[in-house]
Amino acid sequence: MNKNLTVVLVLLLVLGAGCSSTPPDGDYLPPMDPKRTVSERDCTRMIQTDGGNLMCIELTAAQRRAKIAEEERQARARKEAEERAARERLERERAEQLAREEAARKARAAEEERLAAERRRLEAEAERKAQEERERQERAEAEALARQRAEQEAREAAERECRRLAQERLDGRALLVNFVDNYGKVDENKGIAGQITAFLGKARKAKPCPPANSAPKLSQTDHPLAKTR
Repeated sequence: MNKNLTVVLVLLLVLGAGCSSTPPDGDYLPPMDPKRTVSERDCTRMIQTDGGNLMCIELTAAQRRAKIAEEERQARARKEAEERAARERLERERAEQLAREEAARKARAAEEERLAAERRRLEAEAERKAQEERERQERAEAEALARQRAEQEAREAAERECRRLAQERLDGRALLVNFVDNYGKVDENKGIAGQITAFLGKARKAKPCPPANSAPKLSQTDHPLAKTR
């Protein structure tokens, strides 16, 4: 017990000697080197030896309260700075997330617009081809009708010409018959009248005129719309 007490007293003397600004024996000590770092420490607190010379100072109660208040203020400032940095980091991350979402939305909108434009282009192309097909069919029908009309007109013209020639032949025969009947008994006409009579007695081989409405029927492959079916 006495031994432990002696050790404690020795430690107190050493600490007291280190915290005193004047040597215990009254001898003069040279001033500290101003080039060396001096770390002031409150001797009432735990001393941290973080480098440099130690110089113990005595703080009054007001100084200690002010120092504690300053340390608390700095701690609050550090905490506020950390909280502010955390808020700013969260806001920055949120802004980055919103930016990524907006970029993704714009990309989706652009892709949807591209697909819609492609659909519109395909629909317009299909409509154009359908319109061209309708116009081609209309032209084919018009050309077929024009051919039929031209063929009908040609048949009608041929029939008229055939009937005209047939009528001319009939008129000519009638003239010949009239000549023989009226002038064949004259002596100078008897020779020609005999030839006319022989001519009129020969069998006729005149072909009948075809009717104008007997148009030939179009086959399945000749129909103007056969290729479109």
